Amino acid sequence: MNPDAATEAFYAALLDDDPDELYDRAPCGYLTTTADGTIVKANATFLGLSGYAREHLVGQRTFADLLNAGGRIYHETHYAPMLRMQGTVREVAFDLVRADGARLPVLVNAVMEAASDGTPKLVRVAVFDATHRREYERELLRAKRRAERSEAHAQELARTLQSTLIPPTPPNVPGLDVSASYRPAGDGQEVGGDFYDIFQIGPGDWVVVLGDVCGKGVEAAVLTALVRYTVRALTVQEQAPSAVLGALNRVLLDDGSDRFSTVVLVRLRLHADAWVATISSGGHPLPLHARRDGPVREVGRTGSLVGVLADVQMHDTQLRLAPGDVLTMYTDGVTEGRCGPEFFGERRLHDAVLRHHDTAQPAEDIVADVLDFQNGTARDDIAVVVVRVPLPAPSDPPTQPTTARTEPLP
Repeated sequence: MNPDAATEAFYAALLDDDPDELYDRAPCGYLTTTADGTIVKANATFLGLSGYAREHLVGQRTFADLLNAGGRIYHETHYAPMLRMQGTVREVAFDLVRADGARLPVLVNAVMEAASDGTPKLVRVAVFDATHRREYERELLRAKRRAERSEAHAQELARTLQSTLIPPTPPNVPGLDVSASYRPAGDGQEVGGDFYDIFQIGPGDWVVVLGDVCGKGVEAAVLTALVRYTVRALTVQEQAPSAVLGALNRVLLDDGSDRFSTVVLVRLRLHADAWVATISSGGHPLPLHARRDGPVREVGRTGSLVGVLADVQMHDTQLRLAPGDVLTMYTDGVTEGRCGPEFFGERRLHDAVLRHHDTAQPAEDIVADVLDFQNGTARDDIAVVVVRVPLPAPSDPPTQPTTARTEPLP
């Protein structure tokens, strides 16, 4: 006997490959049913899974009888029709009701055998115990729900935090008309990184700050809070907006976050019945200055991003505002708003500034224009703040218009 034949003989003797025993002791349950589902044969493995004695199954019950109520419905509406049409089904999940009433999750594969005339004859069914798989799936579902609850909680926390960072309505500033509007990206539910703040330092001394923090969600909201309250604290110590932004840069670097921000800070001070704006930009789009008859022009010089480099360059630009003048601050979600390949852009923004020069809420009107351009869906966060020096009332004595120019404070 050659070695290969000896090996085959050894394994054949070891396996004792009796077809009936192989069927009966297979690692999965086997059933044979008639076309109408009546069980005509069941192996020992299936009897062990179901808890039934052979005489209580064969010729006594159909396969559907062993399923729970939902399984029987699915059997009639999906499993049986699919088996008749396709001749096979694979990995159909059922709950098998054992003899003791307990439920056993199983996966079922089945093949329809036809007679010589093509009519259905027998159905061969393989039944696999899916207890561990079902528990694994349930644990995945529980983990998914926990993650969704955690994410929802985080989003709610971020929204709550951010709602404290953006004033619901601009404060009343004597001698100025101030409007502001903020719109998060998407459907308005996602927490963004744009923010603004308007607060008073002293009589006739106000600060407007508007910025864009890198990122979204909780981390962006936390950094927004840090920027906002740091600016509030620093403006009490520093007169120049550029000095405030320089100190803010050091605070963000010391914080250790890898996030950064763009910020524009405008200090508005009343001098001899005229408002003077001191403007500094930390990597942010420059404010737009416009008179009633135009044109619209950028004001200031763009400085360094805030929170990136230790050595930054910030600049101050002073602008005397005449009655009827408008100063518009905005985030890049305005000019970068998109409709297809086209951006809202600076030209449309300048047109919107002039168009809404004398409206009651110019900031809200500009944001509405940007949203209309994007068919109602903001691609990015949008924030706009507009400061306007009102014209004298008709009964007031006329005043000479003041030329807007860069000059030191009187």
